[in-house]
Amino acid sequence: MKIICWVCLVFVLTKVGALSEEPQLSSARVVFQTNYGDIEFGFFPSVAPKTVDHIFKLVRLGCYNTNHFFRVDRGFVAQVADVAGGRSAPMNEEQRREAEKTIVGEFSNVKHVRGILSMGRYSDPDSAQSSFSMLLGDAPHLDRQQYTIFGKVTKGDETLRKLEELPTRREGIFVMPKERITILSSYYYGY
Repeated sequence: MKIICWVCLVFVLTKVGALSEEPQLSSARVVFQTNYGDIEFGFFPSVAPKTVDHIFKLVRLGCYNTNHFFRVDRGFVAQVADVAGGRSAPMNEEQRREAEKTIVGEFSNVKHVRGILSMGRYSDPDSAQSSFSMLLGDAPHLDRQQYTIFGKVTKGDETLRKLEELPTRREGIFVMPKERITILSSYYYGY
């Protein structure tokens, strides 16, 4: 009887999210080609379907091309700038329309660990647009803090390690690279 009760308890806790496992990645991949190497990532559509669709549309439209990482805080995050203000190339009307959309927060029990992709936002949890962070270390203080996790880095950890070694400067709460880390281009496959 005790064995059955423990099995039932584990089943119930797993279903309600108390035991959080990393969700399944879709087969779609995006690659950011930077001036320091490539970074590939996949998506968690079962966790954040609206965010995944939005980011994927931005990539298909070429919105991240010529954008940059405005923040690199060793052991914490490498954060991509919002494309509306971070690109060096002008945007066409369709790109601007998509880039300025805000996405409703899609919160989960997925943990903020190295490699996780988490949307940037302002104080409003529903204010994310196109900026997101690639976690460079475990950040349990962000868990359950209304940040949308939508994917994970699948290749390019060596590129992220190069970014962590670059000289930085502090500007307010942000640790920023002294030189521009450009996303030269982006592409997708498996979609």
